[in-house]
Amino acid sequence: RRVDKRLKAIVQRMIELMYEHKGVGLAATQVNLPLRFFVMNPKGSPEEGEARVVINPVLSKPKTPEEAEEGCLSIPQLFGNVVRSKKIRLNAFDLNGNEIDEVFSGFEARVIQHETDHLDGVLFIDRMKEGAVEEFRGELENLASEFESQQRTGGILPDEELTAQRAAWEAAYG
Repeated sequence: RRVDKRLKAIVQRMIELMYEHKGVGLAATQVNLPLRFFVMNPKGSPEEGEARVVINPVLSKPKTPEEAEEGCLSIPQLFGNVVRSKKIRLNAFDLNGNEIDEVFSGFEARVIQHETDHLDGVLFIDRMKEGAVEEFRGELENLASEFESQQRTGGILPDEELTAQRAAWEAAYG
């Protein structure tokens, strides 16, 4: 796939959105882009650390599980414990086409696994212990109702338009 000015502008906007919403990562799929990349800065601030772009991530098989609390910009204000690998190897590319082959541990490893899950259609609540998500059922239903309400009032595009946008991106970058 090619990286052009348009895609670089989208990446920059994703980084801005991540910081605006006090996130540490944001996957393309979270903003309706059918592309395999995410942006991240585990420090969560442009003044600390540096935002990275990770394209086509492939993670090593996880070892040494560790449970910790996670949240997500897709499901605001909900937090739950998720088991993830303490240490991973990431193979990917950056925005300039340079290969990334690095080992990450701790919180950085968790962010990478979380964002890669988004690219695979998995949310952190899908990885919570069976039954744990039940305590969020009411909040999740409220979020779904709010989303539908915003679609009806024009705050969020209707499904048909979102699908058309994704198709256009796939045609341009697929």
